[in-house]
Amino acid sequence: MRYRLFGRTGLRVSELFLGAMRFTSAEQARPIIDLYAESGGNVIDTADAYGSSEDIVGEVLTGRRDQFVLASKYSLPRDPHDINATGNHRKNLRLALESSLRRLGTDYLDIYWVHYWERHTPIEETLRALDDAVRAGKILYAGISDAPAWLVARGNTLAEWRDWSPFAGLQVPYSLLQRDIERELLPMAEAFGMTVAAWAPLAHGRLTKPAADDAVISAVHKVAAELGATPAQVALAWTRIHSRTVHPLVGASSPGQLTDNLGALELQLPDDAVQRLEAATGFAVGFPQDFITDDMLDPDRIDGRRT
Repeated sequence: MRYRLFGRTGLRVSELFLGAMRFTSAEQARPIIDLYAESGGNVIDTADAYGSSEDIVGEVLTGRRDQFVLASKYSLPRDPHDINATGNHRKNLRLALESSLRRLGTDYLDIYWVHYWERHTPIEETLRALDDAVRAGKILYAGISDAPAWLVARGNTLAEWRDWSPFAGLQVPYSLLQRDIERELLPMAEAFGMTVAAWAPLAHGRLTKPAADDAVISAVHKVAAELGATPAQVALAWTRIHSRTVHPLVGASSPGQLTDNLGALELQLPDDAVQRLEAATGFAVGFPQDFITDDMLDPDRIDGRRT
């Protein structure tokens, strides 16, 4: 296991993140977390919307919490009878954070993610509330999940101007079956020096199961057979090809699954394998990236026209 810095901070995070959404009991989670830690992993990601996940993680980490980079999220509804127990606004952030800290049995979170952009709360309010939580020592770093690139860019620009804590991380879905982030979100994250946590890197398990009628899945399984690897390892290794900012977020439900996932960290995909995998996706980056071609940047041209 190797480590990188979380965004433009000094926090060291492992190259593979462990998601806790699939934990159902402390008995199930403990051997998974133990194996992850023994392998050098240190980031555990949960959320207040993941059922009893926070309680389970808190119990398993008792006595060793500080050894981990512990992350949780807020935004999704917590109480169907309370209209303000949802969203990105200051009141929900304060109450959701206090609730998460209690369930996790800790007095601080290393990373606190905005779970999704709910289109109502001004980004200024959310960032200022997160910054207040940072200054109070209840969270160390802020991140945002499932939001458009323009909003995150606006937020981090405002944070820079106003001396607030910026979004150091971005959490988004990324897999061979969902490459949308390569258009705007991934370039934006790189420009702002953000870490990208890639959720659903196995497309909710679809990439691990044979499907003769799906070109992408068939390509994954063929490459895996050629390399003596598993389909999961090939799919996870691919997510790390295009950018060092990307950290796959895996949701193992057993030590065996996690062992398989960890094998991806040592797998080197040959260039021809990458080309075949990506050709199978049929992904096109679209305008304006595919409009601004290399020949338009040639010194012999001006504004895309020959001199």
